[in-house]
Amino acid sequence: MTVSYTLKVAEARFGGFSGLLLRWRGSIYKLLYKEFLLFIALYALLSITYRLLLTQEQKHVYAQVARYCNRSADLIPLSFVLGFYVTLVVNRWWAQYTSIPLPDQLMCVISASVHGVDQRGRLLRRTLIRYANLASVLVLRSVSTRVLKRFPTMEHVVDAGFMSQEERKKFESLKSDFNKYWIPCVWFTNLAAQARRDGRIRDDIALCLLLEELNKYRAKCSMLFHYDWISIPLVYTQVVTIAVYSYFALSLVGRQFVEPEAGPAKPREPLESGQKPASTLGDLDMYVPLTTLLQFFFYAGWLKVAEQIINPFGEDDDDFETNQLIDRNLQVSLLSVDDMYQNLPPAEKDLYWDEDSAQPPYTVATAAEALRPSFLGSTFNLRVSDDPEQNVQVDTSPGSARPLPAAQTPLLGHLFAAGAPSPAISLRTFGRARGAPRTPHLLRFRAEEGCDPEAADRIEEASVGSGDEAGEP
Repeated sequence: MTVSYTLKVAEARFGGFSGLLLRWRGSIYKLLYKEFLLFIALYALLSITYRLLLTQEQKHVYAQVARYCNRSADLIPLSFVLGFYVTLVVNRWWAQYTSIPLPDQLMCVISASVHGVDQRGRLLRRTLIRYANLASVLVLRSVSTRVLKRFPTMEHVVDAGFMSQEERKKFESLKSDFNKYWIPCVWFTNLAAQARRDGRIRDDIALCLLLEELNKYRAKCSMLFHYDWISIPLVYTQVVTIAVYSYFALSLVGRQFVEPEAGPAKPREPLESGQKPASTLGDLDMYVPLTTLLQFFFYAGWLKVAEQIINPFGEDDDDFETNQLIDRNLQVSLLSVDDMYQNLPPAEKDLYWDEDSAQPPYTVATAAEALRPSFLGSTFNLRVSDDPEQNVQVDTSPGSARPLPAAQTPLLGHLFAAGAPSPAISLRTFGRARGAPRTPHLLRFRAEEGCDPEAADRIEEASVGSGDEAGEP
């Protein structure tokens, strides 16, 4: 059964995740303890061999090998390769869960579209939804070991009530080299077409809606089958596995506490009064490599997580509960199309019939939430400028007779006068104002006669009087 701890982390509090560390079922300890104990045993074996069984010369050679392995382990891009792989596996894991077919939408359409309170109408609705459930059982038998152990043969499917003996004969008489989970969907479409001809489905729109929901349901069955068929490329899984194993194989040797490397001999200088001799100690000789064990726990645990969820249709602690999904889907779907068909409670006036605004009551534990103001938008409390000139609406069309006000920049507005125009003038709006310009000069483009056609246009600076050609609007 899937391990659920959602209620335990409903509120963020001090040490909220700490209470989850003591669980065994579905934990990383249960998943990793065998590899962890093996790593500790191999490390201890090498450490004892180095400390007790090797001669001084052999220890010197071993120390050189250990330093080489320690430097070589750092060359493996373990974090990048493993992190990208686990991200890919987690995204694939969630996509597989969303591809599990659920009959909720389909059963609502069947209940609303296939009419008849008599025996024939009830038979049609129950048969249609049973075909849909049969399709999901057949595809889950192909991808889930739990479902296959529950229905090892087609006879078990018949005994469970998903298929009749006549339907089984029809199913087995159709010869195909491929998976035949799609056959109940075809039976569904033919039976729906017959119901339309008999008037049980009253119009083509309802039939079209019913078949659209069936196609969505069938598409999920197909996607689930293809997720099982097309795996993550084997080469990528091999690269990640080899990277992790080789890294810690090098760490077994390279992380041993060996004698410090002897440097070149230096002449001993005389010590002054009160001066202590320099220390020649190397790294602290720890019998238990704590940081190395933590690194193994994190990286190897990361790989084991990917190993567990790369196929969530197995029998691990956190694999999908496919058998419970089958039970739930069959029970809920039959209930909706049979017992709930035309079985409605009487329509009554609601509690807020005569009230302008509905306000459901709060309990004492949640009364403080009613005092919080409603969220009206991030700009609701934004302070807008009180300057009336900034709030005047202007016509920005090219044919407007009124000139646009000079553009202002916040920074230059503080450095210069309040009415100083912004130097940010675009070529698109340059020279469009018909009124008298606010600037003392106007740059005007003009192509003079007789000039070289290959030369660029000259820019003439012309003095403009306030009212010679254009007046104020």
